Amino acid sequence: MLKKINVRQLKPGVFIHDFNSGWLHHPFLTNKVLIKTENDIAKVIQHQIREVYIDTEKGLDVDDAATQAEIAREIQTEIDGLANTKLKFEDGASLKMELFRAQRLISDAKATTRRMMDDVRLGKPINVSQVETIVERMTDSVLNSKDALISLVRIKNSDEYTYMHSLAVSALSISFARHLGFDDQKVKELGVGGLLHDIGKVTIPDEILNKPGPLTEGEFETMKGHVINGCCILKDTTRIADVSVCVTAHHHERLDGTGYPDGLKGDQISELGQMAAVIDIYDALTSERCYKKSMPPTDALKKLFEWSAHYLNRSLVERFIAHVGIYPLGTVVRMASGFIAVVVRHGEQGLLHPTVRAVYDARAAAFVKPFNIDLSTPRVQDEIVGCESAERWQIQPEQYLAER
Repeated sequence: MLKKINVRQLKPGVFIHDFNSGWLHHPFLTNKVLIKTENDIAKVIQHQIREVYIDTEKGLDVDDAATQAEIAREIQTEIDGLANTKLKFEDGASLKMELFRAQRLISDAKATTRRMMDDVRLGKPINVSQVETIVERMTDSVLNSKDALISLVRIKNSDEYTYMHSLAVSALSISFARHLGFDDQKVKELGVGGLLHDIGKVTIPDEILNKPGPLTEGEFETMKGHVINGCCILKDTTRIADVSVCVTAHHHERLDGTGYPDGLKGDQISELGQMAAVIDIYDALTSERCYKKSMPPTDALKKLFEWSAHYLNRSLVERFIAHVGIYPLGTVVRMASGFIAVVVRHGEQGLLHPTVRAVYDARAAAFVKPFNIDLSTPRVQDEIVGCESAERWQIQPEQYLAER
């Protein structure tokens, strides 16, 4: 049985199943480890990890600890409390049209971002005009359709992660900032900050940046240097606003002081940095890397909510969930009826009742002629029972978004 405990409850003989700290470094070779000594416990506490999941079938139990299932139900109940939020309801034609434009935009932006990072690696200055042009095009795309661009930037492979992650954080920053009512100038500056937030990674050796396994203590210290290095690069660049630099400086800080590089706490972290932290983690969790599989968007949102107890701004997390939806467009889901479907439209009645496009019948083990199920319609006797891997079912979600 999996249970969640505070690290102060650790004792020799307990088996850690998950350190529950997606961005923090820990001193063990894997994310699953048997605690053998008090020294092991001291190492965990020293690395500022607050809570862990343990496996009582592989190690000692801890009395009165909540089970993973109980924690999951509590989180789901709280997230469901946001379910009455109504998202912008777009007609299918506008989304379909913007998807085609967004695909071209992503191709152009990815090539430009790659060239920019290569130039900076060679000591050349950032071409601010090119960065601003990308951000302006992304802003226009978000204005035309909130979902087209952010649905597509989630699709990335591990080989292009560095470039696509920067685009995704920028696009999500633009979209979220507009949702929060920021003025046009601040939206632009946040978009620029998102695109450049990891620019300091050009100073990190590839063998560390792309290492398929856990980083050593020394390697992690080197990796953390990308934040300060990035700030130095941006501050040496003319026409980069302080807002944009702030996104780079604060996106790895955490409310309880466990972040880096400065260990800032609470209001010491700018609101923009707190926004960037939420977006950066969300995209990292939902992306495939050389050392991990991607997490379904709904599971990533649950992790954000769980971590907002200590590390992230709870209000911003709730508003982010309300913005992207409990089931973001393009999410592959399993229906109670047995169909595998793609979420293609937000629900008119709230976040829990989107329109899905059924594409595969798991009972018959066969693809079907796609058809829509509007879960906001009272007469529909079906519901989403879980998320699925698009790769597992060989489904390309963007194809069904465009066809809806």
